Amino acid sequence: MTGKEVKKSDDNLEQKFFKSDIEIAQEAELLPIGEIAKKLELDIDDIELYGKYKAKVGYHIVKEAMKHKDMSKGAADNDVSSTDGKLILMTAISPTPAGEGKTTTSIGLADGLSRLGKKAVLALREPSMGPVFGIKGGAAGGGYAQVVPMEDINLHFTGDMHAIGAANNLISAVLDNHIQQGNSLGIDPRRITWKRVVDMNDRQLRFLIDGMGGRTNGVPREDGFDITVASEIMAIFCLAEGIEDLKDKLSRIVVGYTYEDEPVTVADLKCQAAAAILLKDAIKPNLVQTLEHTPAFVHGGPFANIAHGCNSVIATKMALNLGDYVVTEAGFAADLGAEKFLDIKCRKTGLSPDAVVIVATVRALKYHGGVSKDDLNDENVEAVKAGLPNLMRHIRNLQEVFGLNVMVAINEFPTDSEAEMNVIREACRDKGVAVALSQVWARGGEGGKELAEKVVELCNKGNSLKFAYDLDMTIEEKIRSVATKIYGADDITFDVKALKDLERLERHGFGNLPVCMAKTQYSFSDDPKLLGAPTGFTIHIKELKVSAGAGFIVAKTGDIMTMPGLPKVPAALGMDIDENGVITGLS
Repeated sequence: MTGKEVKKSDDNLEQKFFKSDIEIAQEAELLPIGEIAKKLELDIDDIELYGKYKAKVGYHIVKEAMKHKDMSKGAADNDVSSTDGKLILMTAISPTPAGEGKTTTSIGLADGLSRLGKKAVLALREPSMGPVFGIKGGAAGGGYAQVVPMEDINLHFTGDMHAIGAANNLISAVLDNHIQQGNSLGIDPRRITWKRVVDMNDRQLRFLIDGMGGRTNGVPREDGFDITVASEIMAIFCLAEGIEDLKDKLSRIVVGYTYEDEPVTVADLKCQAAAAILLKDAIKPNLVQTLEHTPAFVHGGPFANIAHGCNSVIATKMALNLGDYVVTEAGFAADLGAEKFLDIKCRKTGLSPDAVVIVATVRALKYHGGVSKDDLNDENVEAVKAGLPNLMRHIRNLQEVFGLNVMVAINEFPTDSEAEMNVIREACRDKGVAVALSQVWARGGEGGKELAEKVVELCNKGNSLKFAYDLDMTIEEKIRSVATKIYGADDITFDVKALKDLERLERHGFGNLPVCMAKTQYSFSDDPKLLGAPTGFTIHIKELKVSAGAGFIVAKTGDIMTMPGLPKVPAALGMDIDENGVITGLS
């Protein structure tokens, strides 16, 4: 939502709400980051300063958080433990062009909890610069619910993205050099699966021929780039629980196959330690603050439609160790981000949310109900009713499949009518699900107090996390379980290539890994045009790829791209910077 959309009768309010996100962030009075650290009972020696308002937390604090209540490796399927803090997972209905505001609601909820006197901490993902300069914009919240310094977080921040890109590309360089220097491993250049990365939307780099120009310039082969957040190293970075675990996970990355169809790993190339060296500072969580000075760890950011879409395990556990209520989020809707948060992140770490909040908007539900984007400002109660099945399916999945406590946050837009919001309230009450109105974009933490109060109540109810599938199922059975239980599909089908991938992965011993579905975020199906809660569809698997280091199988459906492109009019074209270094146009 932008300030231009807001219509208020009070002239002062109207003037206030016409400010852009970046104007609000630039006018904020930030506390020195050392004072934010004190709220978490951290001393100045516990943090490493990146200027006045950003810091990384030292290794010694990371180690304490990782061993807290012995919550590390290998939680069994039915042995999900918790830390002292209450973990609140923020997710949403299926995304639409109308916007849902999941990150904004997460930040406002944390500020609302702080206003209730709770020791609240945020654990969020880092933005990628590709979407910032593309169509999506930044990912630091909006309005009066933002993490700051907003410009830094959305741009280079503390350099984590660059470190991840460098580690990824080091492996690429070593891999191609190995082939150039005699190829003692017998790597088939036609079957290299490892790509270089850059943190920018650049479709021109998707498919390349490199190594041209003669023998001294490498071995010619087909190649390409992914965006940095699609790198397996990003997924590993967010699941690793320390340097040794990081090195172990890096060593298991499969970069390609030999002429004899055997997997080639980073351990075979002997460069896992060098890659880990490049990540030695990045792996320390980043500490920043909200506009209302609530501590926030912003660390790691894998895409949710091609990876598991959650911030780092280290940051989440550190927040739980240092705070009483931790608000985190999973990318996109509950069928993607939340499912992977639970089936991958929680399964691997022993984490379990005490409450789940599903963000919904009247506008988005009207869009799911068949209203065009241009008509979303008009009251349409029947369209809200028509769009409700999307929300109801997400609620059902989290309650019945995963066994979790769920509530709904209605992220208010100025064009919403009471009649439209009452449709959502009544439908949720019929299901026994609590509902709160979130006004955090306009009012910050004050507008999140009702939501915060109901979340505290929900956290005290107790629940028991279940998973959508067992690890001892076959890969095909796991995919079918997600597709039928979570998406509502009738069944799954496989391309010929995917069937060959399936046989190879089982043969190479990867059959016991969880699955990570690469699917459009806009629909429960693999067709982005099937809105609402579609039925009678089949999920078609085009390709299977092992992310052995991260510890999951990626199942690609539809037209998922690991390197996005820029839109016709990129957001970058509306940005500027003055002679004092003040940025405008970043949102």
